[in-house]
Amino acid sequence: MAWMTYISHWFEQDDWYEGLQRVKMSQVRQVGLLAAGCQPWNRDVCAASGDRFAYCATLAIYVYQLDHHYNEFKLHAIMSEHKKTITALSWCPHNPDLFASGSADNLVIIWNVAEQKVIAKLDNTKGTPASLSWCWNAGDAVAFASHRGPLFIWTISGPDSGVTVHKDAHSFLSDICMFRWHTQKKGKVAFGHIDGSISIFQPDSQVGVLRIWNVSRTTPVDNFKLKKTGFHCLHVLNSPPRKKFSNQSPTKNQYTSSTSEAVPPPTLTQNQAFSLPPGHAVCCFLDGGVGLYDMGAKKWDFLRDLGHVETIFDCKFKPDNPNLLATASFDGTIKVWDINTLTAVYTSPGNEGVIYSLSWAPGDLNCIAGATSRNGAFIWDIKKGKMVQRFNEHGKNGIFCIAWSHKDSKRIATCSGDGYCIIRTIDGKILHKYRHPAAVFGCDWSQNNKDMIATGCEDKNVRVYYVATSSDQPLKVFSGHTEKVFHVRWSPLREGTLCSGSDDGSVRIWDYTQDACINILSGHTAPVRGLMWNTEIPYLLISGSWDYTIKVWDAREGTCLDTVCDHGADVYGLTCHPRRPFTMASCSRDSTVRLWSLTPLITPLQINILADRSWEEIIGNTDSAIEQGAPPLLCGKVSRDIKQEIEKLSGNLRVKKLRWFSECLSPPGGSDNLWNLVAVIKGQDDSLLPQNYCKGIMHLKHLIKFRTSEAQELTTVKMSKFGGGIGVPTKEERLKEAAQIHLRLGQIQRYCELMVELGEWDKALSVAPSVSVKYWKKLMQRRADQLIQEDKDDVVPYCIAVGDVKKLVHFFMSRGQLKEALLVAQAACEGNMQTFHVSTPKGPSFSDDIYKEDSNELLQEACRELAEWYFQDGRAVLAACCHLAVDNIELAMAYLIRGNELELAVCVGTVLGEPAAPATHYALELLARKCMMIPAWNLAADLLLMTPESEPQLVKLCAFYPGCTEEINDLHEKCKLPTVEECMQLAETAHADGKIFETIKYYLLSQEPEKALPIGIDFIKEHISSSDWTLDTIYPVLDLLSYIRTEKLVLHTCTEARNELLILCGYVGALLAIRRQYQSIVPALYEYTSQLLKRRKVSVPLKIEHLSEELDAWRACTQIVNPSSEDSPYTPPSDSQRLVYATLLKRVKEEPLTGMVGPDYVTGSNLPSHSDIHISCLTGLKIQGPVFFLEDGKSTISLNDALMWAKVNPFSPLGTGIRLNPF
Repeated sequence: MAWMTYISHWFEQDDWYEGLQRVKMSQVRQVGLLAAGCQPWNRDVCAASGDRFAYCATLAIYVYQLDHHYNEFKLHAIMSEHKKTITALSWCPHNPDLFASGSADNLVIIWNVAEQKVIAKLDNTKGTPASLSWCWNAGDAVAFASHRGPLFIWTISGPDSGVTVHKDAHSFLSDICMFRWHTQKKGKVAFGHIDGSISIFQPDSQVGVLRIWNVSRTTPVDNFKLKKTGFHCLHVLNSPPRKKFSNQSPTKNQYTSSTSEAVPPPTLTQNQAFSLPPGHAVCCFLDGGVGLYDMGAKKWDFLRDLGHVETIFDCKFKPDNPNLLATASFDGTIKVWDINTLTAVYTSPGNEGVIYSLSWAPGDLNCIAGATSRNGAFIWDIKKGKMVQRFNEHGKNGIFCIAWSHKDSKRIATCSGDGYCIIRTIDGKILHKYRHPAAVFGCDWSQNNKDMIATGCEDKNVRVYYVATSSDQPLKVFSGHTEKVFHVRWSPLREGTLCSGSDDGSVRIWDYTQDACINILSGHTAPVRGLMWNTEIPYLLISGSWDYTIKVWDAREGTCLDTVCDHGADVYGLTCHPRRPFTMASCSRDSTVRLWSLTPLITPLQINILADRSWEEIIGNTDSAIEQGAPPLLCGKVSRDIKQEIEKLSGNLRVKKLRWFSECLSPPGGSDNLWNLVAVIKGQDDSLLPQNYCKGIMHLKHLIKFRTSEAQELTTVKMSKFGGGIGVPTKEERLKEAAQIHLRLGQIQRYCELMVELGEWDKALSVAPSVSVKYWKKLMQRRADQLIQEDKDDVVPYCIAVGDVKKLVHFFMSRGQLKEALLVAQAACEGNMQTFHVSTPKGPSFSDDIYKEDSNELLQEACRELAEWYFQDGRAVLAACCHLAVDNIELAMAYLIRGNELELAVCVGTVLGEPAAPATHYALELLARKCMMIPAWNLAADLLLMTPESEPQLVKLCAFYPGCTEEINDLHEKCKLPTVEECMQLAETAHADGKIFETIKYYLLSQEPEKALPIGIDFIKEHISSSDWTLDTIYPVLDLLSYIRTEKLVLHTCTEARNELLILCGYVGALLAIRRQYQSIVPALYEYTSQLLKRRKVSVPLKIEHLSEELDAWRACTQIVNPSSEDSPYTPPSDSQRLVYATLLKRVKEEPLTGMVGPDYVTGSNLPSHSDIHISCLTGLKIQGPVFFLEDGKSTISLNDALMWAKVNPFSPLGTGIRLNPF
């Protein structure tokens, strides 16, 4: 296996422990990504191949891949090697893993998508590559042309590698915007020019310029009107990615350019021959939207409505709504996004030039102020959809920052390259013009004093002004930075404290009252742009820089707590919402917005809330919280409000406290939805549900009711005068959507009436009989009357609707339309579908019951599929919502735990009570393991004491605790265990009585825990030597032994026992992984065990041949369930393999906890990073999603694999004897 090469040296040595450091896990988690749109600058910027397509933003290439199971495209990778605008993209026709791209700094790169790395680079091409195309006749040659030619051909490898020039194609009269090789005729190439002309070259002669194409018909075969905004570029490909339910044999992909001939098969009549071949078009629009359109089915397979196509300079949350985020971009627009769905809700009208900065109006005023590079500043009223005010006091100078005062909503400040910071009222009356010696880049209103404003200036100084006086002189000037100062930010919690970021790469913290710089935060290697104070933890400060990183600082000591490297370019804006203080958004020159959870930075505080600790350990005041070394305490307004609300209440306060804090600390993406469902299950009155409840996953008792009213709403809504922002559906589209909902709800008559209103009589008539034959006849009459009036003699087709719910649900599932499947299944459950079932002799009641049962099974199946889809998409919380919606509490809890949402699982499980108890206790055990890492031993004990029969867990905690005897005895007392000295005596007594488990337990708790090793290991070796042992007989002993203190385990005297313990844990871990279906780590665990057996001196009853036999049998027998790839031939397992696997299963038995079977998948697992590429030492593949560093500080595995490994084998994959703790 690949990974062995990385870590084999660990297995050789036994003295690696010296100097080994515990590497901190990344503290900041990525929880959302808003991809960039397609750039409008160049033409040749989208391409497709097989089941992937790609498009270029300005600085990065986004690659989407088809997920065959769900039949949908998912973002697979972001390639960001180019530092200047990308100009062209071309997919290799011979190898679906390769594509080439060119950029404005005269660079051509060949990428391998599967490995996500650069294969070859061609620097300083002569002229910018305006278009690229792989040569059809040569395996590895790419041709590229600059604007006026010539055409260069780059052979990448082989004896002829290098660049040659096409002898004829040069000195064109008009710039080339794209060119293509002929797919059959070798060497034939066509160039498209900006002026609309086309040049064609044969290998031997130039044909010249054609202006008209002569195809066999002069009229278009078909017209598609896809979107209101203009097209930007198009790429057509042949046979579509194969659907799951299609039965055609897969054809090899032929590339058709948008001009290639569609040769009709000879059997078709003349007219059919002109129907389109089965094709897909990658479409890119002028507003940055991207889609994959299926021309045969006339529907979108994938559509992203729009995105920013250039640098995003600023992002801010709406003051009264933590779910709305506004972004301002170089592309001249401000867009407002819903961060739960990551879709655009509003976009500003027109292009304003470059927008550098934005500021929301305070409260619920629904306005945004924007600042531009050339066109002054403006106020955009979102609801009216227009600009309502403009400010031009700075002339044509760039305005770098705009700030709407949140204490006094009439005042807006701007600062500009002209050296002025101007304060004005919103109707344009100037209050102050503060003159600076050079350009002013940043300004910020104090959050504690409405008349204080600070500025950052090119002269390296920070100034503070007092607006209430008439003086235009600053109150204070702070000097210290060695380059220009950009942004300044006042602390929301510490009055008089502000920070500034500078081009010198440092962040300085100033104290206005002391008139001094109180700290310098150094670490960025380029200018600092984004700055943000946390609104709850007074010392938490976050900065973003041109070095592509975001850094999290503890401003007390000036230490950097974490560095995030996921952006692919300069980081400009950082923001968080006071109501969700630990969710941060960042924006960058890479044109993406990313969402982050900062909750891991305050884990102990979060666990204090779960453990029901006193208010003093949760909420504090700013002065005590900023003392060096003080644990994190919440000091902001939101936490104080929660405390006040709870103190007013009577009854069960814990439930409210858990819910409110959970909503405040959890990132977006389903936690609100989850809590609403918990409330429904606990019997809360429907009238108390929030308005947005029906937008999320609803409990099934509400689903039909809400969707019916939604359909009625769609029918009655009239378009507002201004339209409602982007992509607002026309009246026809609304009626169509309403009709579709009515149909799925079994309300066929409403559907027919709406179809008639839309003029789609055929559709109405074909299903009308299922309402009643009488109704159908009446409709026929109306249609006939109309046809007579119109003087048409069309024959009206009709057919009878049959309610085969099962087929419909499975059809929707096969197409990946899981939400539709769920809706239909629920409607059937409520008896809304008319089904024709034959009544049995036992009478109608019998068949009705069966029907009800069938519907219920379908409903559960639809829910499971939808939950799994969310889960695989890295959205465990929404997956849990799907299960709660059908009252499946056990599975909902299991999904939260498998998504590592442990704190949320404990909160929700505590509120749900008994049905969730087993899972809640398991989550508490895992959280206690997390506490051991912080380390917070008392907290871990508190969590374990919340579980029933907690003694075995408390024993493990105390056994692993590394304190001095006195401290150990204190912990023993808290856990109600005997003292260290008493444990020694108890161990000896138990040993004499032959009680193995007791002996091991008390030795581990004594001063000489190493005495437990030989006893426990011999017990296990003896058991596995017999043929009929099972996991359950040896696992409790092995699990207990693994908690021996690390410093005892690594003693030289314990070398042999340690190696045997690691081998046994590895082997048992592999069996547990088989039980839990952790497919990705089973081979690695077997390999790890084999390597240890091979390299360490041990005597255990395990043989390497025996292990590889088991692994082969497991592989052979589990591939039936999921043939991993379509290409590899399937070989059925041999009889001996079946036998070995059957023995394995007998040994392993069933997983006792419901729903814990299947891989772990944490939030953000599917989000590609731009920059940090780590290779897993378990699989040798690139890690997608969060990374976990092992104890050597170099080796990495994915966080998902680390979690699964730690649940089945407590020791690190490096074979060191260090415990793995990724929770």
